[in-house]
Amino acid sequence: MADREKIIRFYKGTEGEEIVIRLVDAIEAVNKTRKFRITDFLDPYGCEIAETVAAHYENISVNFNGGYMGAERQCACFVHDDFMGKVSYPIAVVKAVWNDKFYRLSHRDVLGALMGLGIKRSQIGDLLITLGSVKIICTEKLADFILQNLTQIGAANVSCEMDSLDSIAPREERCKEITATVASLRIDSISAAGFGSSRSKMATNIDTDKLKLNWQSVKNASQTVKEGDIISIRGRGRLEVAEIRGKTKKGRTVVLLKRYI
Repeated sequence: MADREKIIRFYKGTEGEEIVIRLVDAIEAVNKTRKFRITDFLDPYGCEIAETVAAHYENISVNFNGGYMGAERQCACFVHDDFMGKVSYPIAVVKAVWNDKFYRLSHRDVLGALMGLGIKRSQIGDLLITLGSVKIICTEKLADFILQNLTQIGAANVSCEMDSLDSIAPREERCKEITATVASLRIDSISAAGFGSSRSKMATNIDTDKLKLNWQSVKNASQTVKEGDIISIRGRGRLEVAEIRGKTKKGRTVVLLKRYI
């Protein structure tokens, strides 16, 4: 048996504290029933915590499913080694459609409408937006509620119907490699180089909590990054610090960045 308090203490005071408590509770329930337990949707940071927690418990494995290949937000399933049955993830997809001649809706618009219905973020997976429609990955229990209650997103009237998870194509990310020289490994400097913006704009993104480091809020612009770190900006994709290559003759740092869109 893992040391529950030791695991929770490791994340104390971080954004992961509330998540790790729920995950430890789920795993300990699995240990008692010797079956399995599926969590709500987790962001990549939550999935990372789930893997870390599971590694501290004997006879427990963890798998992930977000409804389609390449999903960013996924449910974790903790399974006891004694369980010989088949696990079925209770994931569904609702498609909402609007008139694209008059409205251009964003991820924020859709999420805001769902939150306005009292839906928790953990009940929702990825939101796959195209021109005039969005596919909402959610729990099966929530799907009926969305069908009955989601009638408007922003100023647009919408109609909803059940869709098939099989209709969602695997996510294909485009990757662009960027070699840059920066004055330091401060996150505002690295993110400015990777996203082709200014350090002041990055500072604004930090202030408005749009910029994340390893899916956690950034405390200040002077926070430093290291090789392997992931920087993300809401709506602009992810940036991986792939390699730190050393110094130039002028004392600047050479970095290889990979931007995923």
